[in-house]
Amino acid sequence: MNYHHAYHAGNHADVLKHLVVLAVLDALARKPAPYFVLDTHAGQGRYALASEKAGKTGEARAGILRLVRHDFTRLSQDLRRYLDAVRPHLSQDHYPGSPQLIADALRDSDRLACCELQPEPFGLLKGLLAGDHRVGIHHRDGYDAMKALLPPPEKRGLVLIDPPYEAQLAEFDLALAALRAALARWPQGIFALWYPIKQRRSLQPFLRRAATLPAKSAFVVELNVRPDDSPLRMNGSGLLILNPPWKLDQSLATTMPALSAALDEGGGGWRLEWIKREQG
Repeated sequence: MNYHHAYHAGNHADVLKHLVVLAVLDALARKPAPYFVLDTHAGQGRYALASEKAGKTGEARAGILRLVRHDFTRLSQDLRRYLDAVRPHLSQDHYPGSPQLIADALRDSDRLACCELQPEPFGLLKGLLAGDHRVGIHHRDGYDAMKALLPPPEKRGLVLIDPPYEAQLAEFDLALAALRAALARWPQGIFALWYPIKQRRSLQPFLRRAATLPAKSAFVVELNVRPDDSPLRMNGSGLLILNPPWKLDQSLATTMPALSAALDEGGGGWRLEWIKREQG
């Protein structure tokens, strides 16, 4: 495996992904019952923005660092929540990965399981969060963990699937198969699959297949910072949300125009589309 997220931490894809994840967790926290989160491809948990790897790409400068400098006329609830969550880490010149952000959001009764297969990021993640009794760190394949750890005793929660897509389009086959099996085990769970956008036409088969998954409802939310017609780089990204919390679509629809305006590099945009609605 050649992918190292340290080169990409804090980019526009991280901004979208983490804003949406925190919005889902806030929705879960509106009820007192505990919830469970499974982060299937967790990474190392926290990234130094002054590192050589981050400096080589400069992606954070066009992502989170651009966002925090943007002059918003009004902050939506989700955008304010996200910025409040990342600013303490930015003040130390770090960007928090999803395990750190999720751990920061947990209540004492909630629980997080993080899976990371690569030895180096696993060791860093374990050192970062091992002292937190609410967090389990697993050195294992995240897709396999979806079979072993679901359904959770908490009955409510989120599975975040954020693979590196080194297998490119073949990763969709793995992710959709894992989602189909997981929904059979935990039909009421919320599932969020992140995906990159290069050329839109390459996504159409994936989205058609996603609409056939046995979830009650599903939508996609996407952020493009450039036109989505170049195969040479990631022009945007999206999240497939299965069984989304009530009114999450409305909340994100309020947030996405401002987020898009802040991060657009020319010819970008955003999209929120239901691909499956709950019947009755």
